Amino acid sequence: MGHGHMDENVCSMDMLFTWNTTNLCIVFRQWHIHSTASLVFSLLAVVLLGIGYEALRTLSRRYDTAASKHINALPSDGAVTEDTPFHAPGQNQAQANYHTHLVKAVLYTLQNFYVFMLMLVFMTYNGWVMIAVSVGAFLGCLLFGHTTAATKDNACH
Repeated sequence: MGHGHMDENVCSMDMLFTWNTTNLCIVFRQWHIHSTASLVFSLLAVVLLGIGYEALRTLSRRYDTAASKHINALPSDGAVTEDTPFHAPGQNQAQANYHTHLVKAVLYTLQNFYVFMLMLVFMTYNGWVMIAVSVGAFLGCLLFGHTTAATKDNACH
């Protein structure tokens, strides 16, 4: 095979902003853009990923609020009274705090993984992909950001 022959399945790795979609791969070699149709479907997938991230953030906030209300309603010593809401038998604030903290840590980890993956998608430096990430964030905020401030409550580390 001569040196002049180029493999058409090679991913391009642009380090500067571009609109070129020839040999564009998004994060993985398997996510290779081969046609206009695959570009359109990929951009829609990126938009959905952005929406999904905002949905996960909303889920995390709602869990945090619900868990705090539940924990505050539990007796601190495990005693059950007539006013005690339904809870697991023998569960007190300390046990509920541990479980809640564990779930919150898992949700936090998922959010961090998700946002770093979105960052890698953005760092294809492809204008179309960057726009798709931003549109996903916009639509996610419209769909799920009813009760949150417009500013981010978790910074990209």
